[in-house]
Amino acid sequence: MSQGFQAVRGMNDILPATSHEWEFLEDTLRAWVASYGYRQLRTPLLEPTALFTRSIGEVTDIVEKEMYSFTDALNGEQLTLRPEATASSVRAVLQHNLLYPGPQRLWYLGPMFRHERPQKGRYRQFHQCGVEALGYAGPDIDAELILMTARLWRLLDLPAVELQINTLGSAESRQQHRERLIAYFSEHVDLLDEDARRRMHSNPLRILDTKNPAMQALVEAAPRLADELDDASRLHFQTLCALLDDAGVPYVINHRLVRGLDYYNATVFEWVTDALGAQGTVCAGGRYDGLIPQLGGKPTPAAGFAMGLERLLALREARHGPRPAPAPQVYLAASGEGITAYALRVAELLRDLGYDTLFHAGGGSFKSQLKRADGSGAEVCAIIGDQERADGSVALKPLRGQGEQHTVTLAGLAAAIAPWATPRSALPGNPDIPSDPSSQ
Repeated sequence: MSQGFQAVRGMNDILPATSHEWEFLEDTLRAWVASYGYRQLRTPLLEPTALFTRSIGEVTDIVEKEMYSFTDALNGEQLTLRPEATASSVRAVLQHNLLYPGPQRLWYLGPMFRHERPQKGRYRQFHQCGVEALGYAGPDIDAELILMTARLWRLLDLPAVELQINTLGSAESRQQHRERLIAYFSEHVDLLDEDARRRMHSNPLRILDTKNPAMQALVEAAPRLADELDDASRLHFQTLCALLDDAGVPYVINHRLVRGLDYYNATVFEWVTDALGAQGTVCAGGRYDGLIPQLGGKPTPAAGFAMGLERLLALREARHGPRPAPAPQVYLAASGEGITAYALRVAELLRDLGYDTLFHAGGGSFKSQLKRADGSGAEVCAIIGDQERADGSVALKPLRGQGEQHTVTLAGLAAAIAPWATPRSALPGNPDIPSDPSSQ
């Protein structure tokens, strides 16, 4: 291992040996969100710190303990590396007036940053994909978000994940529940840990999300928000459950599910699994109808979710093992005096025909090049020597299938290579490959 610079703890390099796994997942995600009519939004990694303290909530683990915040040395502005992307998305929507034409379905993909203790599946720089449905008030969009995620698990063929749902009701319902929780926990203050005591009056709802085993019995006996729901919130949740029942999506109602961000209201949900050991969250989201006015916009309903890519990749590998790394379809070997220019032009022609082509650079004998060609995983080796250059041709040697090496003209290259390899994607542009060797 090099004794020089190392990556920051909890911020990992994605190396060529695994980057193809990420590309597969990202390609799947892009096709998946497009099938539901969502359009991509890309926001900066840096945002004003106040954006997150106002939206996420000052009395949350993220704001209190996990944000990477600093003062800009040039102008004194307080900045933060984004710990999540919903607040950034809403900020962008308001700044650019994206809601003026009507409701928006948006999605994002990229790195987030939280100063947590690094462990498997939880890093200080991690990657999320999420969607935001802005301007939709009914339970139908809540159902669509859940159906979207259920479809993704099928597309990725993940191990079993369980859907847990709850409702946080209206602001009025939560205020009544908050007062009951304060009274309840005040009667049992001796059983609260230090974190719960600190939050008892500022954010008692977050105590329900405690992971402290010693407090589980106390939390289970706490007043339930379901008992404080207004009629509209209850009807919204009942309709969502009916839609999920009709769609055949199984779920568990978890009355202790509150989510870790203050901006949630009404529907909240999590997809959880124990396929990686202790139960962990794969995807989480819900409604945040109050966030847009909280950040300066007009009252607008909104809902969304986010999922961590590292966890999705770990779940896929746990079920299917590593994906084989992609290989070129054609390996182009060339040797001879002044052969490089012609070989490069043939390589461009192969790519124009739709074949991923690895050009051998650095010289060497044909024997060593053919050994590298076989080790590359390519299906065909295209061979160019002095004779091929003089004739304006190329020799083709199958590396995986049956057949004998033979030489073809450039005009016949597409037909000759077709039995051994299927074009993946023809690149735009048609390089001018002269067939007259005298023009080389």
